[in-house]
Formats: sequence, structure tokens, C-alpha cells
Amino acid sequence: MKNPTFLFFAFLIFISFHTRAQDINKYPTLAETWQLDSTSQSQKVEFSILPYKPVYILFANYTTNVNDTPTSINENNVVEEPIGYDNIELAFQISFKTKILHNIFGKKIGGDVWGAYSQSSRWQIYNNTLSRPFRETNYQPEAFLIFGTPYRIGNFKGVYMGVGLNHQSNGRSNPLSRSWNRVIFQMGWEVNKVQIVLKPWIRLPEAENNDDNPDIDDYMGRAQLDLSYNAGNHNFELATRHSLRGGSNSHASARLDYSYRFIKNLKVHAQVFTGYGESLIDYNHNQTTVGVGLSLY
Repeated sequence: MKNPTFLFFAFLIFISFHTRAQDINKYPTLAETWQLDSTSQSQKVEFSILPYKPVYILFANYTTNVNDTPTSINENNVVEEPIGYDNIELAFQISFKTKILHNIFGKKIGGDVWGAYSQSSRWQIYNNTLSRPFRETNYQPEAFLIFGTPYRIGNFKGVYMGVGLNHQSNGRSNPLSRSWNRVIFQMGWEVNKVQIVLKPWIRLPEAENNDDNPDIDDYMGRAQLDLSYNAGNHNFELATRHSLRGGSNSHASARLDYSYRFIKNLKVHAQVFTGYGESLIDYNHNQTTVGVGLSLY
């Protein structure tokens, strides 16, 4: 199982050398993140690899509730016998984006087309009994259109809005196959040092007999709210999801990431997740996970 580890760290090195340099003494604003500021690089397309979601490795990620028999309301996607997973595993994520087109509706209206890719894995590296398998890997390509929305009401600053297509799947066969496709809307604001991003979405329908997880939006939600705050070398990110339904269909999750930059772009990283949908295979599984490791950017 050496190849996945080698490829992961090789990718981290690749990202480090090919990502546009930034001021490591401060975290970027939302306008800088989406190249909506007045700097020269925002006026042209360079197909540079840029940071998107956090790139991290959690050397120990502990769960309070192991999902040993993944299930779905689709009877073809139910594991009958316990698999034998450990409650501690290694987890990592890689993620990047690039601008594809700039100002497609002209300078007055704007409109930038972006593409992105994220991949997160849960690796049972300490599970010698099962020969250290990868428990779950989620693949997430995206394409979206971003518009600047510069306005200010007191300390409340509007930054951008956008819409895009998102595919997420785990690339496995039944009974472990999970996937969904969404149209995701997003709006971004800033209040002093707090960045706020709201992402409601609509799941695209699939053929009834070909849907691995028909009730996924009742667990992994129909909207996400992201809050980010930084103070010096400290950064806090909170992501919350909710099904936007009541009664037995009311489900939610929250993920808190904390990082401390100690060597340029290298950071100590800690993550706590609680609720449903820590990964696609766990979309209807309730648990709390705690992980520690390193991250970049």
C-alpha cells in the first residue's frame, strides 16, 4: 500500500511549487480568493493551480461510531455482514481550482468560469486484520460561474455570487456505491475578519432504479453555511449543513477545522465533525470524528 502514500505526498509537493505565491503573513480575502480584486492577475486567465478547499492529512482520525454495515434505502446498497473497520484511520484531502474564462459577459457584468477538483480519502492504515484497505474515497469535480457583487452596508461587505454543477461519487460498485449530482448556488460576504459563504443546492434527479441513495439530501442536506475567521497565524473554519426539513427528515452536521501556520504555508491542523454525512458511504450515519495532522495554505 505504498503507492497511495507516495502519490499523495508527491501531489502536495506539486501543489507547493505550482500554486501562485501569496503573502504568507495573511489569509486572502474572498475577493482575492476568487480574483475579484483590482490586482493584475485577476484580469487574465493563466490556468494556474490555485488553492480551493483545505489540503490536509490527518494522521489519526477517530470516530465514536464505526460504520461497519453501510446501508441505503435502496435494497441493492445494503451491506449485510459487519466489515470489521477500526475506529481510528488516516484521512487526507487534496483540492485545487483554476480559472478557465474571464469576464464572459464583458467588463460591466463580468462572469468568470472556474473548474475545480477535490478528493478525500479515509484509509484504514492501522487495520492490519483487513490488510490496511482504503475504507472510502470521494471524488468531486466541479464547474461554476462567479460574479462579483461589490456593495457595503456598514461592516457588511458583499463579495460574490455564483452557480455551478457538482458531481460527487465514491467510484465503487454495489452495495457500496454512492453518488449524487447537484446544481449549487453560492453567495459570499465578509464582516470584518469573518468570511461567510452560503451554498444552497438542488439535487439533479436520477433514474429511480439507478439511485444508490434516494434519500441523501435528507441527510447530507440541501444547504451549507461556511464561516471562516483568521487571527494572525490562527484560522478557524466552520461548515454546517442541514436538510431543511422537519420531523424525522431533519438532519444536520457541523465540521470545525482549526489550523496554525508555523512554517510558511505548512500548518498544524485539527478537525472535529459531528452529525450525518462525514463521507458519502456515511451519508445516513451519525457519528463524531476527531482528527489531527498537517495542512497546506
